[in-house]
Amino acid sequence: MAEKATIARPYAKAAFASARQHNALERWSTVLATASSVVQDERVAQLLSSPRVTPEQLSGLIADIVGGDLDEQTRNFLATLAGNRRLALLPEIATMYEGLRAEAENTADVQVISAVELNEAQKQRLVSALKQRLKREVRLHCEVDASLIGGAIVRAGDFVIDGSLKARLDRLAVEMTH
Repeated sequence: MAEKATIARPYAKAAFASARQHNALERWSTVLATASSVVQDERVAQLLSSPRVTPEQLSGLIADIVGGDLDEQTRNFLATLAGNRRLALLPEIATMYEGLRAEAENTADVQVISAVELNEAQKQRLVSALKQRLKREVRLHCEVDASLIGGAIVRAGDFVIDGSLKARLDRLAVEMTH
């Protein structure tokens, strides 16, 4: 069986093309994120694999839950996924769509996990440095994880900087045991 990413890619590209054509990138992001969350719920996941539930019922269920953000294009997209029994791929499709959108908008979503909450000045310095490094506009998503002890981990796609004290201590422990 083909890898999920291989199957999801053409759907993500089609969703992005439709969103761009109708100037609805934000709406598609919202719909795909919400629909993705819906299909990850274990109750819905059971329905996706049930032969007793028709594709129309599945797309209708998801459309009802997603609600007001749906337009004709997004409804048709969900119906196509349901008809091809591909609704379970929505998380992969949503992720790929966001990658295509970020590329088109020349932005980067950067996840920062720090030991303590960053203040505004720290966030601004980080955004400025990352803009220079990534050559893109940066959207910062901050989290706090006290187990890092100190420092932070910065992730932007494949680009990762682990400047946490925990990682340094782990590296030191490895070096001391060899």
